[in-house]
Amino acid sequence: MPRSSASTTDSAKSSAGGVQSLERAFDLLERMADAGGEVGLSELSATSGLPLPTIHRLMRTLVACGYVRQQPNRRYALGPRLIRLGESASRLLGTWARPYLARLVEETGETANMALLDGDEIVYVAQVPSKHSMRMFTEVGRRVLPHSTGVGKALLAGVPDNEVRALLTRTGMPAATEKTITTPDGFLAALEDVRQLGYAVDDNEQEIGVRCLAVLVPESPTAAAISISGPAGRVTEAATETIVPVLQQVALELSQALAGSGA
Repeated sequence: MPRSSASTTDSAKSSAGGVQSLERAFDLLERMADAGGEVGLSELSATSGLPLPTIHRLMRTLVACGYVRQQPNRRYALGPRLIRLGESASRLLGTWARPYLARLVEETGETANMALLDGDEIVYVAQVPSKHSMRMFTEVGRRVLPHSTGVGKALLAGVPDNEVRALLTRTGMPAATEKTITTPDGFLAALEDVRQLGYAVDDNEQEIGVRCLAVLVPESPTAAAISISGPAGRVTEAATETIVPVLQQVALELSQALAGSGA
């Protein structure tokens, strides 16, 4: 028998409600991440505009699925089940980026990298090496503190100064080389240079003899930066003028590809 119009309407409402609940759940997860990973229900209600009963219902579901956990202090924290999703997504992001990094290598002759800000650390998720034989610090999976890298500067240039200072307080600023920036004021000045120039430089700060140029991938679904690294004798000030426009163009094309894939 044909379904009644009332049944069809009820089904449509249920479907729409399901999609809305899914959107709200992901929105709450992102708000938790923005807040540092742990929040109270009242904070979520204040920032999301959702009523407490709705938030409580969604959080109960997320807790049951393992994506959120309730702390002894009754606050909610991002759950361990998200780690597997994040690791898989990072690997895929690196896979999608590789053709663009390969283009960077072809056009600049230097090693190309992609990195993300994961918590307080930089993690390299993709790399295409130069044809020149030179072993460098960067490799996929390596983690490093952001204050000594070009990608770290590119990723933090858009972060408010007070949040950058808080991050540097948590991590410290150990010197990787004698050229590493080791004071918050010095690092904030370097970030201002990034904002003015549109690109970041690591000038022998992570590894002596190696120079790196980096730019942010604009509008990336997750904050990401791409860079080229090479011997300081090749990645000179003169070479920078040629390399940076290539970096910026590839970053823009990668951004458009990620947006088009729904990543």
